[in-house]
Amino acid sequence: MSIPVVTLGRSASDCVPALERLRGPVTVVRRCDEFAELLAACQTGIARAAVIAADAVELTSSLLERLHAAEVAVVALTDDSDTQEKLRVLDVRCVPTAVHSEVLSDELAAAVTDLELRGTSALRTALADPSQSLAPRSAEPDDLPEPDGQGTLSVIWGPTGAPGRTIIAVNLAAELAADGSRVLLIDADTYGASVAAFLGLLDESAGIAQACRVADQGSLNADALLRLCSEIPLKGQVLHVLTGITRPDRWAEVRPAALGLVLGMALSVFDAVIVDCGFGLEADEELSFDTLAPRRNGATLRCLELADEVYAVGSADSVGVPRLVRGIAELEDAVPSVAPRVVLNKVRASSVGRSPERQLREAWERFGPQAAIGAFLPADFDAADGALLKGQTLLESAPTSPLRLALMQLAGGPLEQRRRTSSGPTHKEMKFPGSGVRLSQ
Repeated sequence: MSIPVVTLGRSASDCVPALERLRGPVTVVRRCDEFAELLAACQTGIARAAVIAADAVELTSSLLERLHAAEVAVVALTDDSDTQEKLRVLDVRCVPTAVHSEVLSDELAAAVTDLELRGTSALRTALADPSQSLAPRSAEPDDLPEPDGQGTLSVIWGPTGAPGRTIIAVNLAAELAADGSRVLLIDADTYGASVAAFLGLLDESAGIAQACRVADQGSLNADALLRLCSEIPLKGQVLHVLTGITRPDRWAEVRPAALGLVLGMALSVFDAVIVDCGFGLEADEELSFDTLAPRRNGATLRCLELADEVYAVGSADSVGVPRLVRGIAELEDAVPSVAPRVVLNKVRASSVGRSPERQLREAWERFGPQAAIGAFLPADFDAADGALLKGQTLLESAPTSPLRLALMQLAGGPLEQRRRTSSGPTHKEMKFPGSGVRLSQ
């Protein structure tokens, strides 16, 4: 097969004469001086592979994402062992700068084959499961690493408004942690991150942004992830937290490719990962740009795609329930593989009438989607306000609250399921370094 190649960097350019003398399948079609020039060339479709000198540009998961979206494989030239290790984490083939032309040609062919096999694998999966769309996603190439750890990923999602996503995420994580599970709570809301405020943490560090930055560089490991986590002590146990972005305009720091790497590492370290994500599911950037553009909702979509369980949260009133019905339809269109567990929050007679649970269930069965209501959470505004004021979980501030008891029951399902299905060895006890500052009264 013919492999048109573009190059970037001096050492990559130096390899061109020897590649041309081979008269093999590799043909250099352009030598680029800047990454923007290389990316533009790749997006025109003239190349199937790129030879990039690692000292010419810092290859990150985000840059590789853009090249792979253009169906261009990458081979990096570097003699630095640390750089080689980082690039291997990002699944990039590396060769020395003084590589023999025949070896480089073979590596380019192998890289192209790897990229094609990933695409073929994704196509076969989609054909085997018609619910999976074959349409390419502009910011989510099929070759992103998938989480392969032993943990369970639960995502708390809900439509626009304030249905109570964060209070449910925080307290589900707290209940699991207090019961002895190793739990990480992640604030991935790119519109209104608030986990830090709920837990009385200083939110100046934006742990999720730092973790994505390290993952983007290929440097994220278990120790690095743990250093970025804040620690919350609960009944002799510890809840670990990656706080959210400190300002909404920092949403671009939480890129889907890097976030996927963070989730994968988290699942290899923790028993349970709870994610509080944003409400948006739209991909309007696909309509506004001819080239790959950052997506504000990409973080939410990435979390939902990788989730083992999705809690779809709605407020139990005449505004919240219709929003949830429409939102679930949008969710199923955006991520067909999701089978959400419906949670109606703030259930109270004053907004629904007598026997609110019965009336809500009857209305849902008549007008709602096929997904049944999985849980009703009673309204307990005094307990919720008191916990927020103290920067504590309901477990700490209102242990006998009806809301806390309902959340404890909600947390019991996935916990017991995980205990029944887990067949691997238990995690080793580790000492976690903390970086958060807890406010107390």
